[in-house]
Amino acid sequence: MADNFDQALGFVIHDVARMLRWEFDRRAQTIGLTRSQWSVLAFLLREDGVQQQRLAELMELTPITMTGLLDRLERDGWVERRPDPDDRRAKRIFLTEKVVPVMKKIRALGKEVRKLAVSGLSEDEQQNLISLLLRVRINLSTKPG
Repeated sequence: MADNFDQALGFVIHDVARMLRWEFDRRAQTIGLTRSQWSVLAFLLREDGVQQQRLAELMELTPITMTGLLDRLERDGWVERRPDPDDRRAKRIFLTEKVVPVMKKIRALGKEVRKLAVSGLSEDEQQNLISLLLRVRINLSTKPG
């Protein structure tokens, strides 16, 4: 029974994550950015000025994929690349002012999708769900030994 539960848990978590992404993407079509592009912008909101190589690592993308994404974002005025003062081979990535209103829309859409996802759950149930998932994440991120 435990094996089936573990498989079901993984399936449910994966399915819920997929459905959250689908619903968000459906609502975000009007923004004019792909999921990959707004994901880069969201990462940069947390670490504006990060090295391009580090950004690729954080997003689990190959350097060539990240370069293509940043080329398009830079061409369209969303980000700018600047030389790294500590490493002349590296570039740091910065958001432009153009991002501010769009990220407000993205945050609002995220809030709408989260509200839909937890509708029917009490505040306590929502907190318990988050706490449990955080514990699962910690369990999985702890290296054995």
